[in-house]
Amino acid sequence: MRATLICAMALVVVAARPGAQPVRNVLFLVSDDLKASVLGCYGDPVCKTPHIDKLAREGMVFERAYCQGTSCAPSRTSFMHGRYQGKGKINLGEHFRGSGMYSARVGKIYHMRVPGDIIAGTNGADIASSWTERFNSPGLEAHTPGDYACLNLNIFTKELEGRQSTRMPHRMFVSVSYEGDGSDQPDHKTAGKTIELLRKHKDERFFLAAGFVRPHYPMVQPRQYFDRYPWEKMTLPEAVPDDLDDIPKPGIARSTSKSTGIDRYPDNQKRMWAAYYASVTFMDEQVGRIMAELDRLGLRESTAVVFTSDHGYHLGEHGFWQKSNLHEEVLRVPLIISAPGMKPGRTKALAELVDLFPTLADLAGLGIPGGVQGRSLVPVLEDAGATVRDGALSLHAGHCLRTADWAYIRHRDRSEELYDMRTDPKQFTNLAGQPGHAADLGRLRAALDARLGEL
Repeated sequence: MRATLICAMALVVVAARPGAQPVRNVLFLVSDDLKASVLGCYGDPVCKTPHIDKLAREGMVFERAYCQGTSCAPSRTSFMHGRYQGKGKINLGEHFRGSGMYSARVGKIYHMRVPGDIIAGTNGADIASSWTERFNSPGLEAHTPGDYACLNLNIFTKELEGRQSTRMPHRMFVSVSYEGDGSDQPDHKTAGKTIELLRKHKDERFFLAAGFVRPHYPMVQPRQYFDRYPWEKMTLPEAVPDDLDDIPKPGIARSTSKSTGIDRYPDNQKRMWAAYYASVTFMDEQVGRIMAELDRLGLRESTAVVFTSDHGYHLGEHGFWQKSNLHEEVLRVPLIISAPGMKPGRTKALAELVDLFPTLADLAGLGIPGGVQGRSLVPVLEDAGATVRDGALSLHAGHCLRTADWAYIRHRDRSEELYDMRTDPKQFTNLAGQPGHAADLGRLRAALDARLGEL
C-alpha cells in the first residue's frame, strides 16, 4: 500500500499556490439525494435547515454548482477522482493520505446501496486505499418499527411484514415515522463517530469525510421531524398544461407520476414532500452536532469545511420523480465551502463537483495530481466575483451544458432541449425547436463539442 501511495503522489504535476498558507485540515460533509432548492440558504421558506444555513453564512455559497453524474455511483466516483467519468489513478482520500494526513470515512462517501448496504452495514463500492480508517453506519431503514407508508401504493401500516426494501420496485416512495430520539439512525451514528474522530485526531492533520444517507429514500426519522411539516400544508410544484409536449422522448424521466402510480394520490405527493423535508431537517441536525464539536475543539480556524450532495432530486416537478435525468432539479447541488482566511459570501460562478478535488488539494497546499480534470475554486473563494469556467457539464445518456444564461441538453439520439434560464428557470419551455434561436443553438452546440473534445 505504501508503495502505491508514493507512486500516486509522483503523479502531482501542478504545484500548490505559491506563498499561500495551507489549510491544516479538511472536513468533507456529503448529503445524499439533496436538491439545492430545499435548503433555507438556497431560498426555501419552508424547510428548516438552521445548521447548514449557519455554515452558509460563514462560508462561500455556490449558487450554480452542478453534478457530473446524475445518480449516486457515477457522481461519487466522479467527485472523488476529480474526473467526469470513471476512476483516475489517484482519488481524493489517497491524495491526502499519501501526504501523511490521517484520512477517514464515516458513512456513505463512495456509492453504497441505500437501503441495502446500510441494513447490512457493508462497504458498498468504497475504495479502501482512500482511508486510514473507515466506518459504516448501519440502520434498519424501512424495517424500523413505526408508521410505515408506501405512498405510490397508498399503503399505511405498522406491520413489519411486506415492506418495500432493498431492490424492491416501490422503495423510492417509502417513509417511516417512529417514536424515538434518532440515535438509532445511520446519520446520527455518522455524526457521533465523526465527533469521536475529531476528538481523537485533533492534534494531527486530517481529511475527514462524513457521508449522510438522508434524504435518500427510505425517509426514516422520528415522529417529531414529521410533525414540523404537516402534509396538508405542503405546496406541490407548479404544473403547466401539456408541459411535456415539447420534450423529446429521451428527456422524459423514467420515473413519472403516471408510471409510478402516485398521480392517483395528490395528497400522497404532499406527504412525499413532508417526508423529504423531515429527512433534510434530521440530517441538518447531524451537521450541526459535528460543527458544534469542531468549534468546541478550537479547530474551526484551521479546518476547511465543505458541504455538498451527490446530485439533486425531482419531487414531482414536470411530473418527474427521483434522479437520473439532465434537468435542473437533478443537476444543481448545494455547495458551501468555509475555509480559513476566506471571506464569506455568495457567488454565481459556475462550479462542478469535479472541482472539489483540486480545490481541497489547493487549499491544503498539496498540489493537484495529473489526470484530475476539475479546476480549483480557490480564486472564487478569494473573490466571489471571479469565475473559473464558462459552463458546467453533466452526463447521462447524453449531455447538459449549463452556462450562466442557458441550459442546453443534447441526448444520445441527438434530440435537443434548450432553456433560457433567465426567463424560464423552471424549464417549462423547450426553445430548441422554436424559431429565433438558431444562433443560440449553434453557439451552445459548438461549446458542448469543445468541452467533450477536452475529455
